Amino acid sequence: MSFFGELYLRSTLPFLSEAVTAREVAYLGRAFAGLAGSAPVVDLGCGHGRHAARLNTEGPLAGRVIGLELDALSLSLRRPGFPAVQGDLRALPFREASLAGAYAWYSTLAAFTDAEHVHILREVARAVRPGGRWVFQTVPYERLAASPRAAFRETLPDGSVLEEESRFDASTGRDEGQRTLTFPEGRCLRASYSLRYYPLADWVRLLESTGFSVVWVHGGLAGEPLDAQSTDLIVGAERRHG
Repeated sequence: MSFFGELYLRSTLPFLSEAVTAREVAYLGRAFAGLAGSAPVVDLGCGHGRHAARLNTEGPLAGRVIGLELDALSLSLRRPGFPAVQGDLRALPFREASLAGAYAWYSTLAAFTDAEHVHILREVARAVRPGGRWVFQTVPYERLAASPRAAFRETLPDGSVLEEESRFDASTGRDEGQRTLTFPEGRCLRASYSLRYYPLADWVRLLESTGFSVVWVHGGLAGEPLDAQSTDLIVGAERRHG
């Protein structure tokens, strides 16, 4: 089965508290504050819409947020309050320079090949107008390199058992793993994943080569600098003119 589908949705929802969501929404609100005009901002890989629903109803992006998600189940369970379309990051269904900005959270960009990552960034650059903003969050490469092996087992509130093992290969930048979710009635969802993480210098080169200029780099939601202890890598970039 596909990792990004019911397995991913059911296994991540219990960990996405309203408090965590509120902090992330507050960060995104600050990141997009002062964005000129009324053109939309797209939540790429919006899932069930925990960010988009709040951002579209209050704050500086109210009325401007659109969700894009490939997984039909996530879209069917999305929160009310924002429009969404089903689509692929590799072929964005938006006209050239029609967006004021875009954002992607929780390593949405990590699930592709190197060539696909370049293509996706070019797609975002095509759709975002010059001067528009592009914000994404991922896991710092250095954090994974420092602790390359991970294992996890936890019983979720509904009685399901979540198990995962992974190994990060610093030479390839790939985090390879397998996740299993066993429901109380015995149904089991299991899938492998391969996620690509880049050092910051490589991210900067990718962005510069696809039409963006890096404006800020943060290591957390308070806007703190990226360092060896950071749990997040959050990059803000601007679509260059020309």
